[in-house]
Amino acid sequence: MDTVSIPTVDSHLTARDRLGRWRVRWSVGRERYRIEPGLYQIGQPDAESPVLVTANYKLTFDTLRSELEGVDAWILVLETQGVNVWCAAGKGTFGTCELVKQVAASRLAEVVSHRKLIVPQLGATGIAAHEVKERSGFRVLYGPIRAADLKAYLADRMRASKEMRRVTFTLGERTELVGVEVVTALKWSLPVLLLAVLLAGTGWTVDRLGTVLPVLAGLLAGTVLVPILLPWVPGRAFSLKGALVGALAVGATLALAPGAHSTLGGVQLFLFGTALASFFAMQFTGATTFTSPSGVEWEMRRALPLQLGAIVVATAIGLWRLVSG
Repeated sequence: MDTVSIPTVDSHLTARDRLGRWRVRWSVGRERYRIEPGLYQIGQPDAESPVLVTANYKLTFDTLRSELEGVDAWILVLETQGVNVWCAAGKGTFGTCELVKQVAASRLAEVVSHRKLIVPQLGATGIAAHEVKERSGFRVLYGPIRAADLKAYLADRMRASKEMRRVTFTLGERTELVGVEVVTALKWSLPVLLLAVLLAGTGWTVDRLGTVLPVLAGLLAGTVLVPILLPWVPGRAFSLKGALVGALAVGATLALAPGAHSTLGGVQLFLFGTALASFFAMQFTGATTFTSPSGVEWEMRRALPLQLGAIVVATAIGLWRLVSG
């Protein structure tokens, strides 16, 4: 039988890897940041070495291998279209069929003598362990949430402590996600910012361009302040958190120049900015473990009409000011 050829990877991240990590944190080339699915080896694994399953999003893959210094293991990479384990499990690409497919394609049964696959706990929603066993002969073990706990997990005969099972979302973890949120929001918001300028009055003056600042304050409130202050902002709904923080940020910006805007102009900008803050704070649900897909759908059905209504009212005020002025 032909020998199975398996690429070798290192636990050490190069300068290029770190640059790539920085780029995707700011949403640059994020959709293309992936590796080929299949079987890889790290260290000097043998037939008894553990098999760790992960996604082909390179940031996820690099995070895993960087925590495996001194470990001899096999890494089975699933085709998730460049999406991380948790999100791909929710979408179904990090799933039972793909896992069974890669086990067969990599000829894993010829590589290892055991029949165990260590799947990240956050990928459990996409994997039906009993089906994997029936279709491939391999038993699924759910490993710890964080790659940083893998060494301890493996050393303790693949037993996870309560701490390893606990989902965290610390200030540092939230701050890491801010770059993507800001870049995404700016792409969406440029038409709204332009609309705010166009409806602010007549004449391309510094004051007119300055009307963008309250709207920009709302955008930054929803994409930066809410993620950072998330546990301390009142309310459970992210849209409500965004509205509260946005109202404070936009209100403070308007208060810095009380004579720069008419009453109607201030109301218009307040509505624009607060609606943006609410909307983009709500988008952050996709980056957290605080909510479920059904919870997100419930919130969006109720918040989107209010956010859109605020934008419509603000637009109507701007149009009336242009016509009457």
